[in-house]
Amino acid sequence: MAAWKQLLIALVVLVAAGFAWTRYFPGADALLAQWGMDWARAAVPAKDAAATGAVREQGGQRRAPTVVTAPVAAATINDRLSAIGTGRANASVSVKPYASGRITQILVEAGARVDKGQVLARQESETEEIAVDRARIALDDAVARSGRLKSLRSSNAATAVQVTDAELVETTARLALRDAELALERRAIVAPIAGFVGILPIEAGNYVTAETQVAVIDDRSAIIAEFWVPERYASAIALGEPVTATSVARPSETLNGRISAVDNRLDEQSRTLLVRARFANPDDTLRAGMSFKIEMRFSGDTYPSVNPLAIQWGTDGAFVWAVRNGAASRVPVRIVQRNTENVLVAGELRDGEPVVTEGVHLVREGADLLIAGAEPKPAGATGASVGKGS
Repeated sequence: MAAWKQLLIALVVLVAAGFAWTRYFPGADALLAQWGMDWARAAVPAKDAAATGAVREQGGQRRAPTVVTAPVAAATINDRLSAIGTGRANASVSVKPYASGRITQILVEAGARVDKGQVLARQESETEEIAVDRARIALDDAVARSGRLKSLRSSNAATAVQVTDAELVETTARLALRDAELALERRAIVAPIAGFVGILPIEAGNYVTAETQVAVIDDRSAIIAEFWVPERYASAIALGEPVTATSVARPSETLNGRISAVDNRLDEQSRTLLVRARFANPDDTLRAGMSFKIEMRFSGDTYPSVNPLAIQWGTDGAFVWAVRNGAASRVPVRIVQRNTENVLVAGELRDGEPVVTEGVHLVREGADLLIAGAEPKPAGATGASVGKGS
């Protein structure tokens, strides 16, 4: 085929495409006006009245197209936080002995409640008992010698230096006795906090070291629930904020607590923040390790909510057709969140304002509209009466 024929065919195709775009694309009017080509729209013949956004009545008169609208509603998002947390004891201590030795007695049972300072187990202590007796004898001798020298000093039979040395020996002997008594006291393994003892991993006769775990004590007077919150809630979490929780094991009971700790940074991998909430446990019904469903309430962000069918797209992004004073008004919007039944948008829309959901292909900027189901427009009425009928 000759080159001039190919060029002619290409030109015809481009002209046809331009006419089709000008005629059927919803945003063509605005773009042509922006480019200063309003004449192009007028030069395109309408195939029928529907294409021009008007319907011809009997007698040749035109009337505004009929459309279906739905009101704009206000919807709030980011007003509720749900998370799964793990329970921890209010305080939990792993009890280990001060020194190595053989266990001679275990004085508590698994699950028992103990008080702070209560003896849990004892280690063999013969060596420490002998050291205490030896230190006590040394102290008695030092006290007696110091007393004799003080008597001799009163009669100038002893020097002041001898008296001072004797007092120093007495003080050293007292310290040695305290050290021996402390070593003997530490052969008894005591509870550092009040709480409940877990299953004991040792028995009488076992040899333990300073690294051997003898028992674990949990203070269950309160349960601490640890949970992670998304980054967008990080600035809304504060100490003392109220929080509710439901134990997965006891779904019928709602627990009320408060935020007790907030981490100072987010996890870089998950972009979440570690938070702890404290719940009272007066009846001892909760245990460490339980899972909890955490709920928190916030003020949230409010956006206009529209029917998904109202969202239209142009070259400059999404928009909706709002009915204002009975005429169509093109309102640019930004989609914030898509849901099954509505779409949250950011734009200049008022609560309750009608937007077109059906018949959008008939709508043009500034064109009068008839709302389906609204009262007929009286003769001579202005477009504002149509808008009130919506």
